[in-house]
Amino acid sequence: MKTLILYATKHGATAEIAQRIAGRIDGAETHDLKQGGVPSLDGFDCVIIGSSLYAGMVRKEAKAFAAQNAAVLCEKKLGLFLSGFSEKEEKKSFEANFPADVLNAAKAASLLGGIFDPKKAGFFERLVMRAVTKQSEYICNIDDGKIAKFAETMQA
Repeated sequence: MKTLILYATKHGATAEIAQRIAGRIDGAETHDLKQGGVPSLDGFDCVIIGSSLYAGMVRKEAKAFAAQNAAVLCEKKLGLFLSGFSEKEEKKSFEANFPADVLNAAKAASLLGGIFDPKKAGFFERLVMRAVTKQSEYICNIDDGKIAKFAETMQA
Protein backbone atom coordinates (compact mmCIF):
# COMPACT_ATOMS: atom_id res chain seq x y z
CA MET A 1 0.00 0.00 0.00
CA LYS A 2 1.45 3.37 -1.04
CA THR A 3 0.77 6.21 1.37
CA LEU A 4 1.01 9.95 0.77
CA ILE A 5 1.05 12.28 3.77
CA LEU A 6 0.16 15.85 2.83
CA TYR A 7 0.49 18.59 5.39
CA ALA A 8 0.30 22.35 5.87
CA THR A 9 2.32 23.85 8.69
CA LYS A 10 3.06 27.34 9.95
CA HIS A 11 5.96 26.82 12.35
CA GLY A 12 6.88 23.18 11.77
CA ALA A 13 4.91 21.15 14.33
CA THR A 14 2.64 19.62 11.69
CA ALA A 15 5.67 18.68 9.58
CA GLU A 16 7.16 17.00 12.66
CA ILE A 17 3.97 15.00 13.20
CA ALA A 18 3.81 14.05 9.49
CA GLN A 19 7.38 12.74 9.73
CA ARG A 20 6.54 10.73 12.86
CA ILE A 21 3.55 9.17 11.11
CA ALA A 22 5.66 8.42 8.03
CA GLY A 23 8.21 6.70 10.26
CA ARG A 24 5.50 4.23 11.30
CA ILE A 25 4.16 3.46 7.81
CA ASP A 26 6.48 1.62 5.43
CA GLY A 27 7.25 3.59 2.29
CA ALA A 28 5.10 6.61 3.20
CA GLU A 29 5.94 9.84 1.39
CA THR A 30 5.43 13.29 2.87
CA HIS A 31 4.72 16.52 1.01
CA ASP A 32 4.23 20.11 2.21
CA LEU A 33 1.06 21.51 0.61
CA LYS A 34 2.47 25.03 0.88
CA GLN A 35 5.17 24.08 -1.63
CA GLY A 36 2.62 23.11 -4.30
CA GLY A 37 3.39 20.44 -6.87
CA VAL A 38 1.34 17.75 -5.13
CA PRO A 39 1.99 14.32 -6.63
CA SER A 40 -0.89 12.69 -8.49
CA LEU A 41 -3.15 10.87 -6.04
CA ASP A 42 -3.64 8.09 -8.60
CA GLY A 43 -0.45 6.36 -7.49
CA PHE A 44 -1.49 6.17 -3.83
CA ASP A 45 -3.85 3.82 -2.02
CA CYS A 46 -3.82 5.85 1.19
CA VAL A 47 -3.81 9.63 1.64
CA ILE A 48 -3.34 11.41 4.94
CA ILE A 49 -3.91 15.16 5.27
CA GLY A 50 -2.70 17.17 8.24
CA SER A 51 -2.77 20.80 9.23
CA SER A 52 -1.94 23.07 12.08
CA LEU A 53 -4.93 24.54 13.86
CA TYR A 54 -5.09 28.21 14.86
CA ALA A 55 -8.19 29.74 16.42
CA GLY A 56 -10.21 26.77 15.22
CA MET A 57 -9.08 27.08 11.60
CA VAL A 58 -6.78 24.84 9.56
CA ARG A 59 -4.26 26.19 7.07
CA LYS A 60 -5.90 27.39 3.86
CA GLU A 61 -3.79 25.00 1.76
CA ALA A 62 -5.15 21.93 3.56
CA LYS A 63 -8.73 23.18 3.51
CA ALA A 64 -8.60 24.01 -0.20
CA PHE A 65 -6.92 20.72 -1.12
CA ALA A 66 -9.53 18.68 0.72
CA ALA A 67 -12.39 20.61 -0.88
CA GLN A 68 -10.96 20.52 -4.41
CA ASN A 69 -10.10 16.82 -4.28
CA ALA A 70 -13.03 15.52 -2.23
CA ALA A 71 -14.28 13.01 -4.80
CA VAL A 72 -10.87 11.38 -5.23
CA LEU A 73 -10.10 11.47 -1.51
CA CYS A 74 -13.37 9.70 -0.70
CA GLU A 75 -12.25 6.78 -2.90
CA LYS A 76 -8.95 6.36 -1.00
CA LYS A 77 -8.12 5.09 2.45
CA LEU A 78 -8.17 8.53 4.04
CA GLY A 79 -6.82 9.91 7.30
CA LEU A 80 -6.99 13.42 8.72
CA PHE A 81 -4.92 14.89 11.54
CA LEU A 82 -4.58 18.22 13.25
CA SER A 83 -1.73 19.79 15.16
CA GLY A 84 -2.80 21.99 18.04
CA PHE A 85 -3.77 22.27 21.68
CA SER A 86 -7.58 22.52 21.90
CA GLU A 87 -8.57 18.88 22.43
CA LYS A 88 -12.01 19.76 23.80
CA GLU A 89 -12.87 21.37 20.44
CA GLU A 90 -11.42 18.51 18.35
CA LYS A 91 -14.67 17.29 16.76
CA LYS A 92 -15.86 20.84 16.03
CA SER A 93 -12.50 21.68 14.46
CA PHE A 94 -12.75 18.79 11.99
CA GLU A 95 -16.40 19.56 11.19
CA ALA A 96 -15.69 23.26 10.60
CA ASN A 97 -12.73 22.71 8.30
CA PHE A 98 -13.36 19.64 6.16
CA PRO A 99 -16.23 18.86 3.80
CA ALA A 100 -18.71 16.44 5.38
CA ASP A 101 -18.14 13.77 2.71
CA VAL A 102 -14.37 13.90 3.26
CA LEU A 103 -14.77 13.75 7.03
CA ASN A 104 -17.21 10.84 6.77
CA ALA A 105 -14.83 8.95 4.45
CA ALA A 106 -11.89 9.33 6.84
CA LYS A 107 -10.83 6.10 8.52
CA ALA A 108 -9.11 8.19 11.21
CA ALA A 109 -9.40 11.83 12.28
CA SER A 110 -7.35 12.89 15.27
CA LEU A 111 -5.72 15.84 17.00
CA LEU A 112 -2.18 14.65 17.65
CA GLY A 113 -0.81 17.47 19.81
CA GLY A 114 1.35 20.41 18.95
CA ILE A 115 4.33 22.59 19.66
CA PHE A 116 4.41 26.18 20.78
CA ASP A 117 7.81 27.79 20.38
CA PRO A 118 7.76 31.45 21.43
CA LYS A 119 10.93 32.02 19.38
CA LYS A 120 8.99 31.18 16.20
CA ALA A 121 5.72 32.85 17.20
CA GLY A 122 4.74 36.40 16.49
CA PHE A 123 3.63 38.88 19.12
CA PHE A 124 -0.09 38.13 18.66
CA GLU A 125 0.47 34.35 18.83
CA ARG A 126 2.44 34.71 22.06
CA LEU A 127 -0.30 36.92 23.49
CA VAL A 128 -3.04 34.41 22.59
CA MET A 129 -1.09 31.45 24.00
CA ARG A 130 -0.52 33.31 27.24
CA ALA A 131 -4.21 34.20 27.49
CA VAL A 132 -5.55 30.75 26.51
CA THR A 133 -3.06 28.35 28.10
CA LYS A 134 -1.46 30.60 30.71
CA GLN A 135 1.87 29.51 29.15
CA SER A 136 4.51 31.65 27.51
CA GLU A 137 7.36 29.17 27.30
CA TYR A 138 8.16 26.32 24.90
CA ILE A 139 5.47 23.60 24.95
CA CYS A 140 5.53 20.27 23.13
CA ASN A 141 2.58 17.97 23.67
CA ILE A 142 2.89 15.86 20.52
CA ASP A 143 1.37 12.56 21.55
CA ASP A 144 3.42 9.63 20.22
CA GLY A 145 0.82 7.19 21.58
CA LYS A 146 -1.90 8.84 19.50
CA ILE A 147 0.44 8.94 16.50
CA ALA A 148 1.10 5.20 16.85
CA LYS A 149 -2.64 4.47 17.08
CA PHE A 150 -3.37 6.73 14.09
CA ALA A 151 -0.69 5.03 11.96
CA GLU A 152 -1.90 1.59 13.02
CA THR A 153 -5.48 2.48 12.06
CA MET A 154 -4.32 3.71 8.66
CA GLN A 155 -2.44 0.49 7.99
CA ALA A 156 -5.26 -1.84 9.04
